[in-house]
Amino acid sequence: MGLDHVINWQNYAHILFIILLTVAYQFNAWKRLLLLITLFTLGHLLAVLMVSYGVVSVSLGMVGFLIAVVIIFTALFNIFTAGKEKRREKMGLLFALSIFLGLLRGLEFAPQFLGAVGQKSKILPILEVALGVEAGQIIVAVIVLIIGTLVQTVFRFNKRDWVLVISSVILGLAIPLLLNHWIF
Repeated sequence: MGLDHVINWQNYAHILFIILLTVAYQFNAWKRLLLLITLFTLGHLLAVLMVSYGVVSVSLGMVGFLIAVVIIFTALFNIFTAGKEKRREKMGLLFALSIFLGLLRGLEFAPQFLGAVGQKSKILPILEVALGVEAGQIIVAVIVLIIGTLVQTVFRFNKRDWVLVISSVILGLAIPLLLNHWIF
């Protein structure tokens, strides 16, 4: 269920964010990238746990809007820090965005999860979903890393330009997502 949640094209916001996290990295930075992805999964897990046990209840409209805002903000972060050494100093921001978007995506996913699991014991299915989410995110990240490596080596695309192009495309895709979930 978690793997399908990530890889499902109807949930493309998840894929867009993982692409944004991954596009600025290469295989040699796999530890930092894995940490970002795992923080996302932990946020997702925490949100599903909180909703499953009645700790929080939120408006899905607000959650969809905030997801779009975080994706746009992350795309802009990539655009303005592409190719700059200062990006490393601002890693805390990416860590916070990963956790926050993980929480939001978990809040959005929780009703679907609860509908599938019902009143049965929830902790084991929640952990299974978290493992599926992590696996799906790693699959997306590896695909992005492979494509990025090919584009940068075979086609001699500059890393900075690669980050700018992909982040700009995702920014363009996220704007309609924002407008579809507009709350004002």
